Amino acid sequence: MDYNQLSDSAILNRLGDFVKHHRMGQNKSQEQLANAAGISRSTLSLLERGEKVNLITLIQVLRVLDKLQWLEDFEVKKTISPMDYIKLQKKHERQRIRNIDMAAENPPSEW
Repeated sequence: MDYNQLSDSAILNRLGDFVKHHRMGQNKSQEQLANAAGISRSTLSLLERGEKVNLITLIQVLRVLDKLQWLEDFEVKKTISPMDYIKLQKKHERQRIRNIDMAAENPPSEW
């Protein structure tokens, strides 16, 4: 499914369908889920119908449904570019060489 091709309204409807499907799969009423999420039943109904709700509402509902794992797609992973990696390697090599040179200039004392 190419979500880029869907309208915002269609995406909201899919989110609502997702919430309703999992709520019913867990055999919970709207009232039960809404109470557990700390929202009103009417707000949950809006969400399930694909209406606009606050993002925090969606998060609260997904938390109760134990469906927050989709947030992993939003995790920003630190990566290093190949050029930065090479620069770090060169810097590390230079530090090693410098330490070896200093050891040759100052031999360990006989103490």
